[in-house]
Amino acid sequence: MADLVVGLAKTVVEGALTKAQSAIEEEAKLQQSVQHNLVFIAGEFEMMHSFLNVANEERVKNNVVRTWVRQVRDLAYDVEDCIEFVIHLDNKPRWWRCMLPLCLAASALPLDEAVTEIERLKVRVEDVSRRNSRYSLISDSGSKPIMQQQTAPNAAFGPMALDMLVEARDTAKKQQGLGDLTQLLTKEQADLGVISVWGTGSELGTTSIIRKAYQDPELCRKFECRGWVKLTHPFNPHEFLRSMVTQFYTNSCLQKGIVIDVKELKRIEVMATMEGGLIEAFMDKVNENRYLVVLENVSTIGDWDTIRTYLPDRMNGSWVIVSTQQCEIASLCIGRSYQVSELKQYSAQHSICVFLKESLQGDGDKSMESDRVVDNSNEISMGDEATHGTGFLPYYRIPTSKWKAACDWVENFHLVERKSEMNQLGNYIAKARLNGLQVLSVWGIAGVGKSALVRNMYYDRIHRNDSLFDRYGCVDVTHPFNLRDFSRSLLLDFHSQPVQAMGIKDPTQECHKILKDNRCLVVIDDLESMEEWDLIQAALVSRPSSSIIIVITTEASIAAHCADNEGVIFNVKGLEDKAALELFKKQVHKQKPSSPIKDSKDEELQELILKCGGLPKVIVAVAIFLAPKTVTWMNSASSMNLKFMQELESSPEFACLRPLFGWLHSYFRTCPDFLKPYHSIRRRRLVRRWIAEGYARDTDKMFAEERGEQFFCGLLDLSIIMQKPHSVTTAFSDRRMTLCQVNSFVREYIISRQMEENLVFELGGSCTLTSQRTGRHLIILESWDRDIIVFESIDFSRLRSLTVFGEWRSFFISDKMRLLRVLDLEDASGLKDEDLKQMMKLLCRLKYLSLRRCTEICRLPNSLGCLRQLETLDVRHTSIATMPTTITKLKKLQYLRASTTKPTEEQPIPDAAGCVKVPTGIERMTALLTIGVVNVDSARGRAILKEFRKLTQLRKLGVSGISKNNSKDFCVAISSHAHLESLSVRLKKDNQDCLYVTPDGYLPPQNLQSFKLYGLADKFPEWITQLDNLRKLVLEMTIVTKDTISGLRDLKVSILRLIAKQLPDGKLNFCVMLHGQQLRCYETVKVLEISCSSSLDVTFGSQALHNLELLKVSCCSGSGSVMKFSGLEKLSEYELKEVQIKGSHDDKLKKDVEEQLARHQKKPVLKME
Repeated sequence: MADLVVGLAKTVVEGALTKAQSAIEEEAKLQQSVQHNLVFIAGEFEMMHSFLNVANEERVKNNVVRTWVRQVRDLAYDVEDCIEFVIHLDNKPRWWRCMLPLCLAASALPLDEAVTEIERLKVRVEDVSRRNSRYSLISDSGSKPIMQQQTAPNAAFGPMALDMLVEARDTAKKQQGLGDLTQLLTKEQADLGVISVWGTGSELGTTSIIRKAYQDPELCRKFECRGWVKLTHPFNPHEFLRSMVTQFYTNSCLQKGIVIDVKELKRIEVMATMEGGLIEAFMDKVNENRYLVVLENVSTIGDWDTIRTYLPDRMNGSWVIVSTQQCEIASLCIGRSYQVSELKQYSAQHSICVFLKESLQGDGDKSMESDRVVDNSNEISMGDEATHGTGFLPYYRIPTSKWKAACDWVENFHLVERKSEMNQLGNYIAKARLNGLQVLSVWGIAGVGKSALVRNMYYDRIHRNDSLFDRYGCVDVTHPFNLRDFSRSLLLDFHSQPVQAMGIKDPTQECHKILKDNRCLVVIDDLESMEEWDLIQAALVSRPSSSIIIVITTEASIAAHCADNEGVIFNVKGLEDKAALELFKKQVHKQKPSSPIKDSKDEELQELILKCGGLPKVIVAVAIFLAPKTVTWMNSASSMNLKFMQELESSPEFACLRPLFGWLHSYFRTCPDFLKPYHSIRRRRLVRRWIAEGYARDTDKMFAEERGEQFFCGLLDLSIIMQKPHSVTTAFSDRRMTLCQVNSFVREYIISRQMEENLVFELGGSCTLTSQRTGRHLIILESWDRDIIVFESIDFSRLRSLTVFGEWRSFFISDKMRLLRVLDLEDASGLKDEDLKQMMKLLCRLKYLSLRRCTEICRLPNSLGCLRQLETLDVRHTSIATMPTTITKLKKLQYLRASTTKPTEEQPIPDAAGCVKVPTGIERMTALLTIGVVNVDSARGRAILKEFRKLTQLRKLGVSGISKNNSKDFCVAISSHAHLESLSVRLKKDNQDCLYVTPDGYLPPQNLQSFKLYGLADKFPEWITQLDNLRKLVLEMTIVTKDTISGLRDLKVSILRLIAKQLPDGKLNFCVMLHGQQLRCYETVKVLEISCSSSLDVTFGSQALHNLELLKVSCCSGSGSVMKFSGLEKLSEYELKEVQIKGSHDDKLKKDVEEQLARHQKKPVLKME
């Protein structure tokens, strides 16, 4: 997550650094000693910030580094808090203190306290820096390189060994059923079997793996004669035979439970002195019995040839295991036709591999290939044995093993609820081929199913002989990355036989040639960095080419870097709840068709499945775990629900999820604290909180709110944030969703790490008394029993945000919360006006205050003006009708939203009675970006409108009560706003035409993107058509006429909402005619919403709304109303995805709409309420 990064506290350090540097410039507010200390602190944090910028994953895995980073983060928080206190809260002159009597001057001023605190912080900074030097954490220039292909290989680890190791790992990945050494030895076969065990780099682990198989009880029973010899040099045949005969006897006795006869052992010793005696005894045993012989430390082929003469093949299933550190010896002992596979990996260059005959793997003859169905125009016929001049396998044939793998996949693997994504991925490939693009990217969070999706498409094309491609290759990127190893793996997948057998000297060059000369489909999975792709692209990709490469990664930035353009970047997201339940049921049925779980509607089971967060990998793992259980499955599900994350991380049954947890650990170690959300929340609310906490800041190129939106989109793409079911979406694109929730699986993971991170903690249910509850963010859940003893035991000294769900209690505010920035009480109950006075007194550092839907609040106290740092104030849907005069003192307030009524579908913006009045002097609040909804239908309304003109930074404005008396002032006010992006206006009753005529020189705000106008009669102001940047338009009209439909036809809006009280004859026709011909109209509209209070008959012309994705129709005229639709089958033939109908309707309407949509090319979804 490099582009979302730096949670290692980089974000916090950056904030502290910015604060320190700005504080240094405030000379009048600081003592000279404080300036000196801040210069020192700023310098230290600048160095720490530089380290965090380059700290890579390998460093973060180091526990010492992680501890140090956590200390840096906490220190940065404290420095930022202290500096902010000094700069912003004590700017009063200090001279008067000298005039006070000593008895009154005894208590320290806030600034004096801060000076002392900064001295302490300086000491802490020095300690942290010394700690770094002591443990050599950042002694070099930054992160160590991730690529290791430039380093010289170990001298004892030559090119042939590297080739073998890469091939072994590739084989192990493709043939998951290889198993361990014991499984190989238990396979039934007739001829003498030979297995070579090769330990790359050292002997570590080799002996223990062989020993485990050698002592296996089943193998002991199977082989009458067992012997293990470690060869000496020079090789001594006599000693070898003596040891073998002795072991054959002793092992046989032990297996049969017979006491070893000492006389027999003496007889063997005597036999060893007789010429030919040992040979005869040994040959008798191996000729008459099945034997298992282990030869350790074989170092020359001469020794092997000598021993092999003593080991006859009696076609009885005997085995010989050769242990060696030389890959050449290992392969030669097997013979010409061998296959190598990895048994166990200890490090990047140390593994235990086995060599054995190919036939033992059960794959059949690798040289056999299936004929490829080709075009008649193809120069190479099916029987052509041309080799393209290379001497290698012909490139127009698909290996049998790959064909079988494709057939097996298609037959046994079925994606659930991914049909849409499969179609989209196919369209991306077609788009790439059509536009001459070569590289596509597929990305998403770990476990979301992106690899399964791509491989499903990959095998499907092999299975159906897709004429677009004649070669297929799929390769997993190993780490650390090595280009030559990568090329070998890809070449092996192209040919399905060892690179050495084909005599290829330069695998990279050969891969380049194949991709250039053929129409290849190549899948590159698990790419982790841009540097890896740069190496692959430079060496293998040639342009132009008919080959298509699909890169799979977990990072958006890597996906964008690899893809040829942004149009071929595909983001895979998690399954929705319904699809997740369906996948679980199908997987249970696949594991055990008779299982009662698949038909269960148990709420606890469904809760468990939803905790999987729509991640197919987790859902399948849980299904496999529960499916075999019959009687105990409910207990298992209940137990797992209580300890969900603990079970998944620690139980061996879920070992398959370790890569997912590896990604989560990595992501949450490196993502900023503010990208660790933890509950359902509105998008705007989340972004404003990030701004208040200093995580999203203004830059030279971007406003803080824009950065917050950018961060939100990053979480959305990763499926960490998802749209809340049944929430209202203002646009069809879910990036603009109004209500979102954290992915259930991610939420469970975050909660499980609360103590470790020391950032977020919750109070819920019945909590026990403990001293461990501390952190920066506190959430009080509705389920908490409001235990004052538990609450007062918590350390609030570093608390930055408090969020309350459910009932409010007055003791929730404490004088210990001196650093609190965010107080979020949205939807809290029981909050009184007296509680607000206490808040204003104790929480003077607040930057974010939300009282939204706290309906018992009637007024804001005058002490609101003391919250000098306040940036966001949300009092919508409360009983507050008037803002206090002291609000004008809030010079940093950016976001002010207020209203006394809750919006409804019929009245989205309140009338004058539901809006709030603001005092004059609002012009002094120059930081305001958003304000609404303001009632200007009052004696001072015109004065307020004139003051709005001076608020030049406004982005969003909502007003109510515009009339003929103040419309001119309103037009002049908005005409001067170059930054205004969103405007909501409600006209006063009986003043529907007041905006038809504008004053001379009026120019509509050219940057306006969203315009909502309520209270019109039967036409709209013509100047709306001059809004070139308009993307969303909402019009509430008494009557929507044909002229209105015609007049709006050329607007370039994406979202259009029409609210009508009545329609002429109840009809609404989206069909604009000219000279008897239909005109193309509403070409850019993607979302169309129609609300009507009367009967509704809607007709869509064939030339209208060609890009519509969502149609929403609402009719609330009562039971006698009639709804009818015509032309739905031809509406936006290639884009329409969903139709929503709300209101009174009968089965006849439903049937009619369903029939029309059934004839639609895209088969859009129908939802009716």
